Amino acid sequence: MSKPLNYLYGKPLATGQLRSQMSDFKVVEKLPFEPCGEGEHLFIHIRKTGANTIVVARELAKYFKVKEMLVSYAGLKDRFAVTEQWFGVHVPGKTIYDLSDLAIEGVEVLSSKRHNKKLRTGALLGNSFELVLRNVTDADDVLRRWAAVSQFGVPNYFGEQRFGINGGNLERATELFQGKKVKDKKKRGLYLSAARSEIFNQIVNKRIENNQFESLQVGDVFMLNGTQSVFLADEIDEKITQRFQEKDIDLTAALWGAGELMAQAESQAFEQSVADDFPIYCEGLAKFGLKQERRKIRLSLSQGKIKSENDTITLNFFLPSGCYATTILRELIHYQDMTERAAN
Repeated sequence: MSKPLNYLYGKPLATGQLRSQMSDFKVVEKLPFEPCGEGEHLFIHIRKTGANTIVVARELAKYFKVKEMLVSYAGLKDRFAVTEQWFGVHVPGKTIYDLSDLAIEGVEVLSSKRHNKKLRTGALLGNSFELVLRNVTDADDVLRRWAAVSQFGVPNYFGEQRFGINGGNLERATELFQGKKVKDKKKRGLYLSAARSEIFNQIVNKRIENNQFESLQVGDVFMLNGTQSVFLADEIDEKITQRFQEKDIDLTAALWGAGELMAQAESQAFEQSVADDFPIYCEGLAKFGLKQERRKIRLSLSQGKIKSENDTITLNFFLPSGCYATTILRELIHYQDMTERAAN
C-alpha cells in the first residue's frame, strides 16, 4: 500500500464528487506530430467511452487479424471517462481501410491515416482535460486553491492509478522482486513502474515535509522546461535562482534504478536516505535493468480555466505527457470518485 502524501497547500476544505457520469471526465490526447499519410503503420484516432485501452488494442488486433504486439498506443487512458486517443497498427502494404464495420463497444472512429513510424509508448505532447466536480461543498476554497495551483503548480506525484486498486501493483512488485515469475511483459512493467513511482513520490513528499520543495541547494539536479535535459548545479547563484523562479528550469528527484544518483552533496544524501526505506524496491529495480533517471518534482498546468455554478465546478487544463489530472485535483478538493463507489 502506498504511503500517504503531504499536500503543498494544506488539506483541502471542500468535498465533492468526481465522475458521477462518464462525461464528467474527458481527456483529449495530443500527439507531437501529424501522421504523414503513407507508411506501414495505420494510425487510428478514436473516441472511447467507458472502454479499457488494453481491451481496445486487443480488439483492434482481432479486427486486423494481426498479433497483439503489432498494435500500439502512446499511453493508457482512464476507462471511466470519455477519451480521445491514437492507436497504431502495423499493416504493411497500401490497403485503404474503411473501418465503418469496426464494432468495438464504447469506441467511435474519428479518423485514420498511415504513418511511416510506429506509435510508441510515451510519444505524446500531453493531454487536455475537462473535469466536472459535482455536489461541491466549499466552492470558494476550491477557487482560492485554483489560483495558487495555476500560478505555482502542484507536487508532480504519480497518481493513484499507477499503483492499482488498493495499491495492489506495489504488492505485485514485492512478489516479483522476491522471485515470483510474471510472464506478461505489460503487467511486469506496471509493477516495476509502481515501485519506482513510490520511491519518487516519497522523495517529493519528504521535501514538502522538510519545507524544501522550493529551496535550492548545491547538488540539486534541474530539468530544462519543455525538455528532458538535466544538469547538476554545482553552485546556486542568482542566475539559477532567477531561472527557477521564471520556471525555465525545475527541481528534479530520482526515478530509481541501477547506477549512481545524479544528485550530489546534501541532495544525494537526502534522496538516498528516503530510498533506504525501500531496499527491496531499489535492489529489484536495478536487477530488472532500470537505470537512474530524473523527473520534475513540480507539475505546472497550462490553458487553465475554471467555472463555478451552484455546487458544480468545471475545470479545463492541459498537462504534459506522463502527468496525472488527479494530482491537480487532490490539491483542490477532497473528492470521491463515484466509479470506485460503484465498484465496491
